[in-house]
Amino acid sequence: MFSKFEQVQKQWGGTSDVIDHWLLSRQQLLIDYCKLAGLPPFEKKGRQLPTSSQLQLFSQQLVDYISEGHFKIYDMVMERWNATGYSPTEDISQLYSQITQTTDPLLNFTDRYCAIEEDDELPDFDKDLSAIGELIELRFALEDKLIELISESLSCPPGA
Repeated sequence: MFSKFEQVQKQWGGTSDVIDHWLLSRQQLLIDYCKLAGLPPFEKKGRQLPTSSQLQLFSQQLVDYISEGHFKIYDMVMERWNATGYSPTEDISQLYSQITQTTDPLLNFTDRYCAIEEDDELPDFDKDLSAIGELIELRFALEDKLIELISESLSCPPGA
């Protein structure tokens, strides 16, 4: 996921403050996921389950990322489009719809793990964390396509 993120950052970073903000938020979520999962460079010897506070923090960050995408970033894009007279294409609308389909499963993870106690058993945690990793990766791939479609519209007003 990190190598794909670096590619996207190299390709689209710096093209728009909206996209830069989006990528920065994504980078933090990716780092926090890797820490929680014990993935390189954050791997731990004798990996143990995360603490309840680590799960609560990641769950909150995931909710913040999703909320920011649906509200702040989308609103920033729409505001910029309204200022330039651009309107979303059918491809953009379809991609956004696909992105929103990942929201409920991601939020289900946060609902399940944000309120655990230190002594709670987590028999499905590794499976659930892996599934969330796959969903995050899918969401990022869809967002990458959306970034590609909207980046030109954000940097160059119609008719310019």
